[in-house]
Amino acid sequence: MQTKISAGLLLVASSITYAAELKMPSFKAADVDTKVEIGYGLAIADVNGDKKPDILLADKNLIVWYENPSWTKHIIAEKLTQLDHVCIAAMDIDGDGKAEVAAGAGWNPGDTINSGAVFYLIPPADRTQKWEPVPLHHEPTVHRMRWVKNQEGQYDLIVAPLHGRGNKNGQGDGAKILAYKKPANPKEEWKTEVLDDSLHMTHNFDPVQWDKDPAQELLIGSKEGTFLLDRSGSKPTKKQLGGNEGGGAGEVRLGKLPNGKRFFATVEPMHGTTLAVYSEPVSSSADGLWNRKVLDSSLVGGHAIACADLAKAGSDQVVVGWRAMNKPGTRVGIKLFAPKDRDGTEWAQMTVDDNGMACEDLTVADLDGDGKLDIIAAGRATKNLKVYWNQGVRQ
Repeated sequence: MQTKISAGLLLVASSITYAAELKMPSFKAADVDTKVEIGYGLAIADVNGDKKPDILLADKNLIVWYENPSWTKHIIAEKLTQLDHVCIAAMDIDGDGKAEVAAGAGWNPGDTINSGAVFYLIPPADRTQKWEPVPLHHEPTVHRMRWVKNQEGQYDLIVAPLHGRGNKNGQGDGAKILAYKKPANPKEEWKTEVLDDSLHMTHNFDPVQWDKDPAQELLIGSKEGTFLLDRSGSKPTKKQLGGNEGGGAGEVRLGKLPNGKRFFATVEPMHGTTLAVYSEPVSSSADGLWNRKVLDSSLVGGHAIACADLAKAGSDQVVVGWRAMNKPGTRVGIKLFAPKDRDGTEWAQMTVDDNGMACEDLTVADLDGDGKLDIIAAGRATKNLKVYWNQGVRQ
């Protein structure tokens, strides 16, 4: 009995110590571009092989990259389809130090039959010039894409549509999440594999290293909730982690708590009002769902999220942005949330941007090599691309 009491006191003391030491970082905002049309999707990768991370953006009619550190804007492709570009994937997948880039276009979420497009973009010798687009097979309403490591340690292009083919109002066939295998000659046929076709309104996904095998798993936000898709076996398997108590999940990202355990953060529902975090239950429940905690229910059009250690605390914080689309006069911005105790039962928050960023997408990266993660965000109604330079924790 005495041992249990001592352990409890030790746990409380540990939580108090963590809360006392918690310090939030401060940020200095700088404009990279003030003529963004929509800013659908962001990626960070070294485009030209100079060992500096560049910013890539899928804008309404342009696929562009901004060269670090001058942030000179270079056009990769223009007007790939008559309809808008909508997403981008950029990563050095072959180890040559330069990013491979793919893009999604043909954006019309109301057309679940004929919309959508997927392109692989072949770079010229001078990567500041326009790249050659190679059209690939696609499903309607192509919406998000990422390069994801497979069981062989190679990278596939994973593409998730918003809706299933012929889907109406989130009902009907599920969205076909496809893995594309890049051939040696990218102009030849890319083989595809359907990873899942059971979910609806699959707004976003996060490649994660969930277990010890080489393949990355996918955390998928959908109308039905949040799911973990595992490709390690002979056939992909899916497990539900988060329910649809908040109307399903639009955005999802994986993070780590101060106690070393995982959590994931969501925006609920799609384009929603709620930022929630989910922590692994101590004992398995009948439904297998994780414990949900609402951090904020005041978002207006939540549309971007990231989990990373911006405070250099040894655990992750949550960055969330919202855009208030079609609601003029409503304030927009970005907030940062940090756990105040080791188990993530209490969270602190701070405002990163108050009404200067109608956030369509955001990501984090150390752009200047100072060892601190910066926030990069693209704004829809505000027409801007900003870097929020991490100034370190407040003293």
